[in-house]
Amino acid sequence: MTDRRRVLVTGASVAGPAAAYWLDRAGLDVTVVEKAPELRPGGQNIDVRATGREVLQKMGLVDAVRARNTGEIGTRFVAEDGTVVSEFPVRTSEGGEGRDGPTAELEILRGALSQVLVDACPDTVTWRFGASIVAVDDDPDGVEVELSDGTRERFDVLVVAEGVGSRTRGLVFGDEPHEKAIGMYCSYATIDRTPDDDAWWNWLVVPGGRQAGLRPDDEGTTRAMLNFTTDSPVLDGLDDRQLRSALRERFADVGWQVPRILDGLDDSDDLYVDYLRQVVCPTWQRGRVVLLGDAAWCVTPLGGGGTSLAITGAYVLAAALSRAAAGDHEQAFAEYDEWMRPLVEDAQDLPPGVPRLAAPKTSAGAQLLKWGTKVAAAPIVQTVASRLTSGPEASRELPELVDADGR
Repeated sequence: MTDRRRVLVTGASVAGPAAAYWLDRAGLDVTVVEKAPELRPGGQNIDVRATGREVLQKMGLVDAVRARNTGEIGTRFVAEDGTVVSEFPVRTSEGGEGRDGPTAELEILRGALSQVLVDACPDTVTWRFGASIVAVDDDPDGVEVELSDGTRERFDVLVVAEGVGSRTRGLVFGDEPHEKAIGMYCSYATIDRTPDDDAWWNWLVVPGGRQAGLRPDDEGTTRAMLNFTTDSPVLDGLDDRQLRSALRERFADVGWQVPRILDGLDDSDDLYVDYLRQVVCPTWQRGRVVLLGDAAWCVTPLGGGGTSLAITGAYVLAAALSRAAAGDHEQAFAEYDEWMRPLVEDAQDLPPGVPRLAAPKTSAGAQLLKWGTKVAAAPIVQTVASRLTSGPEASRELPELVDADGR
């Protein structure tokens, strides 16, 4: 039997497991390494749209993802007194195909999607939790990797599918990829659900560049968010206690459910605060190492479609490697870049004024935004807007993957 090419994937969130699935289908020997001691549960709401959904269909996983849907029925803008300003229900067409408004048909917690993808991988994929890459030695014949547990192994290809602050990317690419600050902090936490919580993504915008939100999940809790604009990373380096205090100070005068959210942060064990940054890389490959997902192109929630891009990129990379003659990784990486880069650049090309337009500093700006959402909520406008929020949509068919099992 011919020895299979060995591939190491680092990262087991979304891009990593999706890549493992397709690389195995392409006939490669796949190992996934993840620094967390086990698959991380929970996380915030994410969605799968457009081309990413098409890849899920190829995997036969749309129903599995739908079964873990958060139950969100749409997006609703509210005022500080709780009155509804505008509503954007989930829009579906015949057959259940999402029309992709602010709330997509396939809304799922990040951890739940990770589990669906991992469960779909065959037993031939090797998983190594509790270890991370500490050194990479790339040469023309392979890439040798040293892990935090002291082991060293050699692979034909290394796929870096870590997050926006990927340490492995730094080991290989240095400072070449740069992070472009967007000017907004996003904070997320899980809080107790109350009888008054409904199935809408309720969203409040108030002066001072501030946003607050509550979203349903399928675990009996509520997902909360507090966001604000700032020109500098003022919260970076703070510990959890300091972060909670800083958020309470910044949102102390806001009504609606914000006092409840702030109290909920004190009891939450999963507070996540991030100064939004895009990752911009002139190249996604160096030698036998290739970047995938947020490590390659983080688009931030403002760009939208990050999950769909990760799933799409995993398939496109595996397809390119499956077709590469005699293991020509350079040709495969070039095809992957050529296919994915237009989608990524489109997602990273934010409209002028974002995020300020969505989080106005002044009362007049906040009122104008409310008026704008009322206009946008009109049925005819929603029909048009749904096409503008549909996520990364390829202008051509997905490339062919040469399936080693003939499936």
